[in-house]
Amino acid sequence: MTFAVVETGGKQYRVSEGSVLRVEKIEGNKIGETVVFDKVLLIDDGTTTKIGTPYLEGATVEVTLVEEGKDKKIKIMRYRAKSRYKRRLGHRQLYTKVSVKKV
Repeated sequence: MTFAVVETGGKQYRVSEGSVLRVEKIEGNKIGETVVFDKVLLIDDGTTTKIGTPYLEGATVEVTLVEEGKDKKIKIMRYRAKSRYKRRLGHRQLYTKVSVKKV
């Protein structure tokens, strides 16, 4: 089974055809559009492995945007002992769910 390692949003993901994954929000595109990831770090087809330095020339991965949304809220608590300092924060990270069409 062919798989690739791509970089998007500062993170690396292992993808194969038909897989669905959540990546950092991709700006400027609408749901249903096709996006091409050109930062491919590695491709493996079961017999040979190609590794880029840092990226492979001419290798691309096509994905379709499925949905956009926000993750669960992460609650952050800051506390300093003996100084009456407490602070609560929350954060919801934006994401884009993509389906891999072609490696």
